[in-house]
Amino acid sequence: MHDTQLVMYDEDFRKVRTVIQKLVRDANAKGCFVVDRNGQLIGEAGEMQGIDTTSLASLTAGCIAATCGLAKIVGEEEFPVHFHQGQKDNLHITLVAKRIILVVIFDDRSSLGLVRLRVKKAGGELARVFEEIQKKADQGDAGGSGTPFAEITDEDIDNLFSV
Repeated sequence: MHDTQLVMYDEDFRKVRTVIQKLVRDANAKGCFVVDRNGQLIGEAGEMQGIDTTSLASLTAGCIAATCGLAKIVGEEEFPVHFHQGQKDNLHITLVAKRIILVVIFDDRSSLGLVRLRVKKAGGELARVFEEIQKKADQGDAGGSGTPFAEITDEDIDNLFSV
């Protein structure tokens, strides 16, 4: 697992969004969210307008962290799949590539079996996308330009803020 911050460019974001839009359709889900382990929302798709995505992202990351602690207590490395059943909506939470969290919200228009099947495929696609992003970041580090701001000099910053 990489703990470095990843820089996502528009092309990367579009790939993530394409995968989760397809997941929403194929799983007949209400919504889908991609969150990093720090609780930052990466992408969303579906009909979940009005939902507090900031809280959803941070609480999901907290849930994953707490469950990893529980897993270690019982001798497991992690519990990568979580399911929460509600009266009208359900949550399926999956840890993808030990780095990102895929959250699917669905109701009785779908089923847990269908969601799990579609999440497995989408999770593999997302893992590949984030592997590509990590490779770009690693190549950037090897080239001495670890961030997209590496070419900005102190003089550029001074000129920007000078009056």
